[in-house]
Amino acid sequence: MIQYKTLAVVVAALATSSLINVNDIKPEAKPSINHSIHKPVSYQVNPEQSKLTWLAKKVTGEHAGTINVTKGSLLLDNNVLKGGSFELDTKSITVTDIADKDTNAKLLGHLRGDDFFAVEKFGKSTFTITSAQKTADGAYTVKGNLTIKGITHEISFPAKVKQEGNKVIADAKIIVDRTKYDIKFRSKSFFENLGDKTIYDDFELNIKLVANT
Repeated sequence: MIQYKTLAVVVAALATSSLINVNDIKPEAKPSINHSIHKPVSYQVNPEQSKLTWLAKKVTGEHAGTINVTKGSLLLDNNVLKGGSFELDTKSITVTDIADKDTNAKLLGHLRGDDFFAVEKFGKSTFTITSAQKTADGAYTVKGNLTIKGITHEISFPAKVKQEGNKVIADAKIIVDRTKYDIKFRSKSFFENLGDKTIYDDFELNIKLVANT
C-alpha cells in the first residue's frame, strides 16, 4: 500500500514539473516589421536660381540668349529621378550676343513674332518628363513631352541630377528640331536656294534647374 502511495506521489510530482516547464516556455519573438511606406519627394523649382540659355546656328554664324524659367518640379524616389516638369515664359526671351541696341531689338522682335515663337499667342512653353532611365551615378536618359507654340512632341536627352541636402540641381542640353514646332523660317528642309541665309533646323536649350523641398 505504501508503494502505491509512493508511486502516486512520484507521478504527481512529475506531472506538476511538466506543467511548470511548459508554462515557463515563452513564445519566440518575431522580428518587427516596418510598415511605413516610403514616399517620393517633390522638389519645387526656384525660378530665380534656375536658368535656361538658347543657342541657334546659321551658315554665317550663331545667336544666343535666355528664356526665364517660371516654375517646375523634380520628383525623386530614394534620391533617384522619377519625374518632373518645367515651364518657360517665352515673352521673356532675350538676345545676349548682340551689343548694338538697334540690331539686338530687330532680332528680338523677329524671334517674338510669328516666324519664330509667336509669344503673344503662345506665352508659355512646357516640358514634362514621362520617363527617366538612370545610366550612371547621377546621370539619366530623360524622355518627355516638349510643347512649343501649342505643339507637343516627345524628345529625349541626357541629364545630370545631383542632390545637396534639401536642394536638387538638374543640368541638361536639349536639342530641338524647330521645324516640328512650326518654326520654319529659312529652313532648308522647306525652302530651296537659301544659300548662306540658311538657319539650321536644330537649336539648343541649355537648362539648369535648382529645386528645393
